[in-house]
Amino acid sequence: MEYFEDFNTRMEDPEEINLREVMEYYGYTGSFGVIKFYFRYAINWILQTMAKICPHFGISVKLQRMRGVKIGKHVFLGPGVNLDDLYPELITIEDYVGIGMGTMIFAHSNPTCSPYLKKKYYPREVKPVTIKSGAWIAPGSIILAGITIGEHSVVGAGSVVMKNVEPYTVVIGCPARVLKKLE
Repeated sequence: MEYFEDFNTRMEDPEEINLREVMEYYGYTGSFGVIKFYFRYAINWILQTMAKICPHFGISVKLQRMRGVKIGKHVFLGPGVNLDDLYPELITIEDYVGIGMGTMIFAHSNPTCSPYLKKKYYPREVKPVTIKSGAWIAPGSIILAGITIGEHSVVGAGSVVMKNVEPYTVVIGCPARVLKKLE
């Protein structure tokens, strides 16, 4: 227990660590960089909030594109879809994709408040997510950083996708596992 307490007293504030990591990612420095980051975050938050509550999926798609999400043609985003708040430009959604309501797609993971976990076990991870053409993500799914969903695949409702999904595959569950292959 002493080691744990000593380790925590030597750590800097988690908020400072997180701000520094994001600023480094975007290449921002100094006080003006902090202002640029918070301005960027505020605009992203407003566009994301509008997209999540928008009654028309076409407008939701346009709002997400304004945030930097790469979205193809004929894409459906259901109400409440959350696309990574900090790194929207790392998400690619190809043509003819349907994403059901309440789905969350993350391009990063970060144990925000625990310097101990962040330093020793789980540093911030920032990786792109790609949803290939023709995929269907059913409502309430969670897709983690670094994942690729293959062409014409299906992610069942409420699934948590922690590994890549092969093309023409149906996955379900938490964690998502292969239910069947499509022919």
